Amino acid sequence: MTHPPAGSTSSKAGPEERSGEGAGQLRRVALSGLLGTAIEFYDFLVYGTVAALVFGDLFFPDADPAVGTVAAFGTFAAGYLARPLGGIVFGHFGDRLGRKSMMLLTMVLMGAGSFLIGLLPTYDTIGVWAPVLLVLLRVVQGIAIGGEWGGATLMVAEHAGDRPRGLWTSFTQLGAPLGTVLSTGVVALVSTLPDDDFRAWGWRVPFLLSVLLLGAGLYIRLKVTESPLFASLSQRRERARMPLLEVLRAPRPVLLASAVGIGPFTAQALMTSFMISYAVDEGYTRPQVLTGVTVASCVALVVLPCANLLSDRFGRRPLVLAGALLSAATAFPVFALVDSHRPGLLILACVIGHGIAQSVMYGPLGALFSEMFSTRVRYTGASLGYQTATLLGAGFSPLIASGLLAAHDSSDAVALLLTAGGVITALAVWRVKETHADDLATQAATPLASSASPASPAPSVRGDSA
Repeated sequence: MTHPPAGSTSSKAGPEERSGEGAGQLRRVALSGLLGTAIEFYDFLVYGTVAALVFGDLFFPDADPAVGTVAAFGTFAAGYLARPLGGIVFGHFGDRLGRKSMMLLTMVLMGAGSFLIGLLPTYDTIGVWAPVLLVLLRVVQGIAIGGEWGGATLMVAEHAGDRPRGLWTSFTQLGAPLGTVLSTGVVALVSTLPDDDFRAWGWRVPFLLSVLLLGAGLYIRLKVTESPLFASLSQRRERARMPLLEVLRAPRPVLLASAVGIGPFTAQALMTSFMISYAVDEGYTRPQVLTGVTVASCVALVVLPCANLLSDRFGRRPLVLAGALLSAATAFPVFALVDSHRPGLLILACVIGHGIAQSVMYGPLGALFSEMFSTRVRYTGASLGYQTATLLGAGFSPLIASGLLAAHDSSDAVALLLTAGGVITALAVWRVKETHADDLATQAATPLASSASPASPAPSVRGDSA
């Protein structure tokens, strides 16, 4: 029996024919995506957690406590501001040169940025250069992470062939709760140190340990093969010359992707990094809060792949819509549970808001965004949509929430912010066409979104939407 060459675009070809190494290669690519996203979320959430606990004092000591917290979250937002730029830059070269090389570069930059933050002198040592260097390293991280998710997710989706894309791309999405578990676990461990030791050197340990994840991730990524769909595109010399311009000529899909992602990322930021700062200020101990976030992330490790598996059967839109409505409906009850000042109810709040509602929204995004763009511009389009959503949803949410708390001294305003994120996602996903039955190998161009009901998939739209 003669097998088609690697990179064949036959819609009947499975992973064995597409990758040349069979299911083993697909598992390796999925593991690579899992580790990459885990490093991404580990690095960013370690920063968010430590920023909430001590960065206000260490890097902005002249500010009062409330202003110091806002300034610390401002550097958090700086990393997110750089993400769309990273999506554009790495998306361009990922669509022009290939997915694998960009995945290796983004992983190195992410890990190196986190490691260097762990070595950074504080304000007491080098003065104003401390916050300046902190912001610069956050920007480097943001640019790298801007290209990381797109490459990791598309490699899995494009290697999956006729296997269920939702289930396989869930491995990449699982990096989010896994990175959260690892980051909160490490921070919880070092936060048991006496306060003086934690402020002096303990906060550095989680950043320095990121080099271990980096080593494991690079070892796996060096063994994966290039995306078969991109390889086929290159052989046919059909790569886009200017992927960003192609995406912007038909901007509706990228605008919808950006809007769909706002709810998941708003919930993620408010229920992790911001929740740690808020709950500690409300009188909970650091271990109690970190336990709540860790338990919620463990629940997410189960809920997320289940949501993706259901999205393969019933469609991406119904699952994202259900998660968005659940997040909006439970926002005020979640913060009421936190305001009860009972550790058990704090854990329940984290599980509802992050472990369940956010996971159901977030899980199908990898497959959905991959399916919204053609192979020619998939890296650029999916990355730009995803990273713009992270900027709008996660980048500014902790900063806005901190400002709302300072102005109103009530969690109701923060709950309203969480509700708004869910409503935006629900409205946006209603306008996206269903894509779970589409074949990436034969997808010729960026499909248009439609206003079809999420309960019934719309027919696949082919042809150039420009």
